[in-house]
Amino acid sequence: MPEERIISGLNEDALWQQVNADFSINPDPLGYHVVLQQESRRVLLDMDIDLGGGFESGSAFTTFSSYLFGRDAFRFAIHREGFLDEIGKFFGMQDVVLGFGDFDKRFVVKTNDEAKTIELFSDAELRNTLTSLPDLSFGIVQYLLESTDDKAPFLELRIEDGITDPDILRKAYHSFFSVLEKLD
Repeated sequence: MPEERIISGLNEDALWQQVNADFSINPDPLGYHVVLQQESRRVLLDMDIDLGGGFESGSAFTTFSSYLFGRDAFRFAIHREGFLDEIGKFFGMQDVVLGFGDFDKRFVVKTNDEAKTIELFSDAELRNTLTSLPDLSFGIVQYLLESTDDKAPFLELRIEDGITDPDILRKAYHSFFSVLEKLD
């Protein structure tokens, strides 16, 4: 297993100078795996592009994830609305309406605290960025911690595309980090 690569900076600009340098050396990577350390936060950025071949169609994803220090019971999950979701809503599937027109039309929102979720997504820039990204899921997930049976909360944004444009990648990171700061 390769050694964990850490990019650290006092702020987002300092981090992104280094990320831009990586992408200027290799503008079309098939994989990019780093830990972005800003302030006291560590965010794992994992991007993988599999071109497929033969009868395989390939796949691509970009994921930001970070451990949540606060272990409260708050949970949320959003994903882009599809045809099956429309059928699910007909049969009573939960879809919280946050009151943000275009965002509500494009995403299915599940949460155990509607008011906190509305506050979390009240920033128009955040909603615009998420709306502009391809198919995605975003929320608080539980993962087992290494060498224990304990589960811990992580914030995770998974985009079903290998984002190799540093500007788009930065917008996604900025949105992710802003939600992370609000949660902690």
